[in-house]
Amino acid sequence: MYVMQVGLALAASLALANGPSPRSLPARGAGGDLPADSAGLRLAAPWLQGDPADSLYRGARELLNRRDYRTAAQLFGQIPARFPRSGYAPDAFYWQAFALYRLGGDRELRLARDALRRQRDRFPKAATNGDAAALERRLLGELARRGDSKAAEEIADEAQRAGDIPTPPTPPTPPTPPTPPTYGTSSSWSSSSSSSSSDSRCKAADDDMKVAALNALQQMDEAKARPILRRVLARRDPGSACLRRKAVFLVAQQKEPGTEDLLLESVRTDPDPEVRRQAVFWLSQVGTDRAVGALDSILRFSKDPEIQDKAVFALSQHDSPKAQQALRAYAERAEVPDALKEKAIFWIGQNESPENAGFLRSLYGRLRSADLKRKVLFSLSQMGGEENGRWLLGIARDTAQGIEMRKQALFWAGQGGVSLGELTKLYSDVGDRQMREQLIFVYSQRDEPEALDKLIEIAKRDPNPELRKRALFWLGQSEESRAIQALQDIIEQP
Repeated sequence: MYVMQVGLALAASLALANGPSPRSLPARGAGGDLPADSAGLRLAAPWLQGDPADSLYRGARELLNRRDYRTAAQLFGQIPARFPRSGYAPDAFYWQAFALYRLGGDRELRLARDALRRQRDRFPKAATNGDAAALERRLLGELARRGDSKAAEEIADEAQRAGDIPTPPTPPTPPTPPTPPTYGTSSSWSSSSSSSSSDSRCKAADDDMKVAALNALQQMDEAKARPILRRVLARRDPGSACLRRKAVFLVAQQKEPGTEDLLLESVRTDPDPEVRRQAVFWLSQVGTDRAVGALDSILRFSKDPEIQDKAVFALSQHDSPKAQQALRAYAERAEVPDALKEKAIFWIGQNESPENAGFLRSLYGRLRSADLKRKVLFSLSQMGGEENGRWLLGIARDTAQGIEMRKQALFWAGQGGVSLGELTKLYSDVGDRQMREQLIFVYSQRDEPEALDKLIEIAKRDPNPELRKRALFWLGQSEESRAIQALQDIIEQP
């Protein structure tokens, strides 16, 4: 059926055009070169409680978020192998391929390509089908660049047929949350970012005994342990660094008044980088306004980018208005590096509130970086809502914006739930051919019957032959009987 549809689309294009042969794309559902590390819009939270693969999906998702791509690929691969009827199985192939792609080796790239083709064969209607086609093209391109002749031939054949189609923008990669410090044996008292030289100091037997004594005292009587922990945290000699790391953790568990001040003092004055990093992390676990104030203070006064990074994440874990205000204030500071500002924008976008949405809309015009502006467009599309949708369409209409920014705003407006009525009306409002091409692509990504109606209308009546061909291509990707009938009508017209 699909081959017939593509053939009909090609024949219809030839019937419309008096010039060269039409150009086509090689795979159903390909939505342009959506960069692979976007993985669609976001990796969905587990949604099938009771599904036999639910625990596997949860584990694989967590590992992917931690960028443990190799183990994540293994777990995603197990889902369709062990539970082929699981609701998670169709998209597991895509996430397996995505994780393998991020590993980047030749063998992993070929395994990723094979996983995507298995998905296409077994689950042609998977939700990630379009993203999988884009990722497969990216994989083939990388393999060709590395000298894979077969991949190069596939790319060459595709390039000859494909021509230029709208390219969806790149959603930002979610920032990697910090790894919680782990405690157990003396050799594992620090987080993964500790240096080997500092770790070696934590293996001494006397430190082991002192930490064991601190643990015992904490369990026996927290009130008596508190002044001792204060004295430990006040020390600044190199030999007590491991004890101070443990003391930071124990203080955070007490949740007594003054905990925030102790942790903040460690962040500000402790000479050991690992103690400072852990103190910031544990502030994120102390759910008080004073902890938020301490984190805000870190953002305002710390000069250490890594500490600022961890403080941004820590604030994002607090839902209080004060925490969100601190993030917004940080994001609009001119001296903040773009890499940290990008993370702040991302986390602000994850907290859907009118205040955050209004802030991002106002921030857009004050940003100089095109990359940061694109992150704002993405975040507002994820928040959804009529006001954000209208604002995105306003950017798409604004000819003072660059054409690529306008196209991205239009794409994210379509993804963010802007009504199809507004999108179809926009086709007659914009005279720019590139924007109309992008609109045709946006219509192709919508499921409403009216979107197909608009594509049929363009294919039959638009005065521009190239736009008609573009609409015909996307009609050839549809499984709707009305699309097939429209293609036959065009072929058979006098």
